[in-house]
Amino acid sequence: MRTLWLSLLLSTALAAISGQSLAGETRAAQILDRFEHANQWRDHVMIAAHRAGSMQARKMLYAENSLAAVEGSIAIGAEIVEVDIRRSQDGEFVVMHDSWLDRTTTCKGEVVKYTLAELKKCRLVIEGTGAVTNETVSTLREMLLTTRDRILINLDNKLEVNDLPGMIAVARDLGMADQVIVKENLWNRQRIDAARTALAQAGGGFQFMPILADDAVHDAAFAGEVVKAFAPRAIELINWRNGAETLTATGGPLFGNHMRAEAARGDWHLWADTYAIVNKPGGFLAGGRGDELAVAASLPREAWGFWVDRGATIIQTDEPKAAIEWLAANGYRVPYTTDIKQAEPAHTASIN
Repeated sequence: MRTLWLSLLLSTALAAISGQSLAGETRAAQILDRFEHANQWRDHVMIAAHRAGSMQARKMLYAENSLAAVEGSIAIGAEIVEVDIRRSQDGEFVVMHDSWLDRTTTCKGEVVKYTLAELKKCRLVIEGTGAVTNETVSTLREMLLTTRDRILINLDNKLEVNDLPGMIAVARDLGMADQVIVKENLWNRQRIDAARTALAQAGGGFQFMPILADDAVHDAAFAGEVVKAFAPRAIELINWRNGAETLTATGGPLFGNHMRAEAARGDWHLWADTYAIVNKPGGFLAGGRGDELAVAASLPREAWGFWVDRGATIIQTDEPKAAIEWLAANGYRVPYTTDIKQAEPAHTASIN
């Protein structure tokens, strides 16, 4: 009996210690655990907020790629923010999607023709409304500092593959390389070799995510080669939609049984993209089953649910709030270990 009681006491103490340890983890550490252990979390779908998460219910609340958008995505419980990286004239990494400043800022012309000091005079604009915010073009360093210990950050490289080591160096200098996901399109052995060479110069301790699109990659065998080369924790898979063709019924060659088997063997996530692209058919990267279908047509099961049914455990979306709410309501979200109180999302009071 004494042995039984001692055993129970020890179990209780260990549980308490474990709980304290988990309670002490940052939000980013908890997200990273789920990102790195896909097979343990197949019942949870993570959300990546496209261009930092500027939209809700088809309305732009924040300037894209802005610090305010990041705060909003953190507040609603997204796990990843995706942002785009370019360089200024004097070589600083800055956060900007387009090569030109015209669409998203008060400035005109090419990003690369502006020094950082000049870019800091360009104020971000909320697309659609034209509202000018008090926020200027962010550096990569500023964006990383905003996300540190709070959310993972996916860097969409708008430069060359050889620029990746420099981006990772900025994150490593801040002690947060492990919270960074970098990615590159891969479609043949030459691209694999180029990415391996560049990433070898960056050292370790960060996440690399290959992107495979079914216009060039037609089966899971190539994914097997990619996994051998990089051992990724996630692979971004694209099902192209061309023209006005009907919605994909299968998800295309990259979302079949063979790919799901590869993911299970390699313990990695299938990442689907449902966000919109300007002047392209709805769901252009998702076989027509994108955010427009989910929100504008009020058919979330035919969009987000479709990709979950085909194995996606990460969805990159322009509608992170709506996606999280629908996934949670339908049993596709598992609460995090600690009840982290999220801050209220930043409002647009800074708009002039």
